[in-house]
Amino acid sequence: MKAFSRSLIAGLMACSAMIAQSAHAQALDEQQKKEMGAFIREYLISNPEIMLEVQDALEKKQQEARVNQAANGIEANSKAIFSSPDDVILGNPKGSVTVVEFFDYNCGYCKRALQDMETILSQDKDVRFILKEFPILGPDSMAAHRVANAVRLTAPDKYPEFHKQLLGGQTRATEATALAVAAKLGIDEKAIRKSMSEKSNEPQVRATYELANNLGVTGTPFYVVGNEAVFGAVGHEELSSKIANIRSCGKATC
Repeated sequence: MKAFSRSLIAGLMACSAMIAQSAHAQALDEQQKKEMGAFIREYLISNPEIMLEVQDALEKKQQEARVNQAANGIEANSKAIFSSPDDVILGNPKGSVTVVEFFDYNCGYCKRALQDMETILSQDKDVRFILKEFPILGPDSMAAHRVANAVRLTAPDKYPEFHKQLLGGQTRATEATALAVAAKLGIDEKAIRKSMSEKSNEPQVRATYELANNLGVTGTPFYVVGNEAVFGAVGHEELSSKIANIRSCGKATC
């Protein structure tokens, strides 16, 4: 791969030198553009492997940009991330390490990641786990999260089990399925509907969208562990490793 890169660079330099030596050229004329384009095309067709290296470099650069944006966003939005009164806290409210998860009830990866959260909370009694509702997968998700918010307000003690059953369910989360889960847990539907009509979750959803935009969140699940953003369902082992790092060196990555 590196040999290909060196060859391409050498060829481009030679071609550039040829163009620079042409009659007082300040910019490429049409013929020169054609010659340059033909040279590059021929090289890439002959050596397509170089594109893998280019793709890897692009992905690395994009990931670095995402990480940097998220880091800056975490620093600038610490209160909204870690101290919003609209979020649910599971585990130890006074835990030494905080993990924040942005999730959607219809996100397949979030469903798989539910077990990661449960494993962490069962094995580590010193973790504060914040659930940040982030409905991004259409009207059904919006409706399910409206019910969830009403459950949080009317029966906060039952929210953890409601969350587990709705997110862990096999059917699509909708208003109907969310209400069915609530009914199964003995939560009064009239109280839920009253809460939904009187205390809309739209302001907090808008705030979460704005926060996610500042952090560069493009999908769920998305975690904030200490000072670091974690994109995707990475598994409980990686999350636990970052938790341990925070206790060891004060950062998610030592």
